[in-house]
Amino acid sequence: MEKLEKMIVENGITYVLGEDDIYYPDLQLPEGTNYNIGKFGHMRCEYLKEFKHGYYMELLLGGKLNEYLHEVDEECHKMLDQLVEQMKEKQGVTEQLKADNQMLWVGKMNNIIACAEEIVVREVVYV
Repeated sequence: MEKLEKMIVENGITYVLGEDDIYYPDLQLPEGTNYNIGKFGHMRCEYLKEFKHGYYMELLLGGKLNEYLHEVDEECHKMLDQLVEQMKEKQGVTEQLKADNQMLWVGKMNNIIACAEEIVVREVVYV
């Protein structure tokens, strides 16, 4: 049986031999775009794969997907922080409440964070 080379170059593209004896393109992220993607970025990625596949493939093949998902994740976290602060102010959730009644404060904060996340997901992630 003929031994296959571990790496070949055809048409300017480098291919690497996989464990299943099939050559795969050696794709790398562009320099400086290896960001960690958080919860909202992953949710956006899944949404793009399922409902906006053409745009997803355009970003992926252009090497811009990771950067885009990082930006979406950052935007979501900024919006989440702003919404939480606004909701805390409107509902009177203060440090004094935290000192006086921790359980009530925790319950209200959990509710505020859940509501704010729902808004962020609906208005940024799934659009």
